[in-house]
Amino acid sequence: MSSIEPVKALYAAFAKGDIPAALATMSPNIVWNEAENYPYADLNPHVGPNGVLTGVFARIGADWDGFTAVSDEMIDGGDTVVSLGHYGGTSKATGKKMRAQFAHIFRVKDGKITGFQQYADTLGTAIAMGR
Repeated sequence: MSSIEPVKALYAAFAKGDIPAALATMSPNIVWNEAENYPYADLNPHVGPNGVLTGVFARIGADWDGFTAVSDEMIDGGDTVVSLGHYGGTSKATGKKMRAQFAHIFRVKDGKITGFQQYADTLGTAIAMGR
């Protein structure tokens, strides 16, 4: 199995709203880091699938309508996969739409995502959220 397969599966599950399937792509010891100054970085690092669920995914669901994370390009570097894409959604607090670029760096081992580092347009996200 290529390291890119669990990353593709994560995006596909997230796009369908299948959070259990998204969490199933992760190692039990995943270390997930949001970009500095991103709204969900206050609890970095998010450790384990439950940490990602409560610290990131649940908060996204509470803050956004129609939130998307779309990978436009994936670069397979063996155990490291880089995804370039964009977020979209409408802030529930302000009604403002957001489209923000991201770079995601995934570490993969034995078919599971073991690490995640986000780099993102923090200003665009903050403006949409009214921060």
